[in-house]
Amino acid sequence: MQTITKKTDATLKIDVLAELKYEPSVEVTDIGVLVKDGTVTLNGYATSYGEKWEAVRAVKRVAGVIAIADDIEVKLAGSLQRTDGDIATAAAHQIDIGTSIPTGIVQATVRDGWITLEGNVEWWYQKNAAGQVVQHLVGVKGVSNFIEIAPTLNAAELETNIQAAFKRSAVVDAKHIRVETSGNKVILRGDVRNYQEREEAERVAWAAPGVLTVANHLEVKWPFFGE
Repeated sequence: MQTITKKTDATLKIDVLAELKYEPSVEVTDIGVLVKDGTVTLNGYATSYGEKWEAVRAVKRVAGVIAIADDIEVKLAGSLQRTDGDIATAAAHQIDIGTSIPTGIVQATVRDGWITLEGNVEWWYQKNAAGQVVQHLVGVKGVSNFIEIAPTLNAAELETNIQAAFKRSAVVDAKHIRVETSGNKVILRGDVRNYQEREEAERVAWAAPGVLTVANHLEVKWPFFGE
């Protein structure tokens, strides 16, 4: 188990800024960082949705971060402006060539630079892949992934499969995570040691065939020295 010395908010802010500066896809001078009681608030602006996404992901890597509030605004430079039609065409093409989803299964609707994905797929990784391949397209300000997954397992089978996957994982501590199921909805409760473990637990839950919803109620509780 990773154990760290509890950081002051000032120290945590220094580490967050250093990690943002270390991330090559983020222009750290345009992003503000506020820290209070371990919660990091990001503000300012990014020149693309991809940069905004990478900034949040970088903060999740920092030890001691308890929660993140993402208030970054996407402001596109004139050279990066695209019409909604151009973005929709690029999104459909990218999904077609960049994923295993059959052509025509997923529809991309664009309004004011914001992509909405809809359709039905068999696996979570297909839904996730569709969202990932469009988020870095030029002109995109945001992505809403409303793709649905067709259920294939019952609730008891889902719970068993997910618990078994947690026990196999080198990242997730299965002893501290409870899995609840309601139909094809999965609820995760318990404590995790860092954001990486929290995200991995959610990824594992989504990977079970037929999962329609994952409610991630896992709390990040860093194991600090002296506590």
